[in-house]
Amino acid sequence: MKTVLKETRERMQRSLEAFENNIGVVRTGRANPAILNRVYVDYYGASTPLNQLATVSSPDPRTLVISPFDKSAIGAIEKAIRESDLGFNPNNQGDTVFITVPALNDERRRDLVKQVKHMAEEGRVAVRNIRRDANDELKLMHKEHLLSEDELHTGEADVQKLTDEFVTLIEQRLKAKEDDIMAV
Repeated sequence: MKTVLKETRERMQRSLEAFENNIGVVRTGRANPAILNRVYVDYYGASTPLNQLATVSSPDPRTLVISPFDKSAIGAIEKAIRESDLGFNPNNQGDTVFITVPALNDERRRDLVKQVKHMAEEGRVAVRNIRRDANDELKLMHKEHLLSEDELHTGEADVQKLTDEFVTLIEQRLKAKEDDIMAV
């Protein structure tokens, strides 16, 4: 039973991390280097993540600065950012690329909050699916007489506690991201 609970916790933790990665790339009103995590650059014929070709920093709340390790990649980096669905217009300054992050309007903020809420629901569904799998595994162990009736109920209660814990964590991350998006 301990291995089932350990596996369940690990799977739920991975689901939480996936949710955090997904909401991390959702744009807020401030410049956040994580926004560019999904930008891939055609670098010598290979599709390479931007964060492997350059350092991305945010010196102030409205600016992103991209400093490529290989200065010859600046043109490709600029093109990849322009072609991404982020709506940014990069500004090449010779050896670095600057992006001015425009402020979000109210309608766009509400759309982003809806998008983040949808991602949170997907995260909660993933956690509940993991709960179902764990409970099925416990019931199978009970059926094969590896667990007693009491152990089965205890195991199911422990799995439910894990589920509640991770759903609460998802809710907390959602609330923080919503507040971040709606902050003017």
